[in-house]
Amino acid sequence: MTRDVYEYAVIRVVPKVERGELINAGVLLYCQPRGYLCARVELDAARLRALDPNADLDGVRRALSAYELACGERPGPLAEESLGGRFRWLTAPRSTIVQAGPVHAGLTADPETELARLFDKLVRV
Repeated sequence: MTRDVYEYAVIRVVPKVERGELINAGVLLYCQPRGYLCARVELDAARLRALDPNADLDGVRRALSAYELACGERPGPLAEESLGGRFRWLTAPRSTIVQAGPVHAGLTADPETELARLFDKLVRV
């Protein structure tokens, strides 16, 4: 079975950027050889409220869903970009409440299964 290089980043929520506290809320995975780019997100509202009782849950959910939408084929500002270009744009450093962490790499024979594994390991409690 052939394994290909993939890159991924954890999508995190940093409700008070100045404090640096965060929760993991998703994973973004890109596998160039397989033409695969996908994000999976899930907000644990109770964990976010523990860090910031006044967090805008709806706003955070909208920002998280933007990662999923940017990976799809729907019209939007990134629709004309290559998958690699989208991944680089989505993982660019930001000082916003929802942001991607550092990019890591690995090998996989099945990017979708790898995304599910990383999501369960890094996001779900």
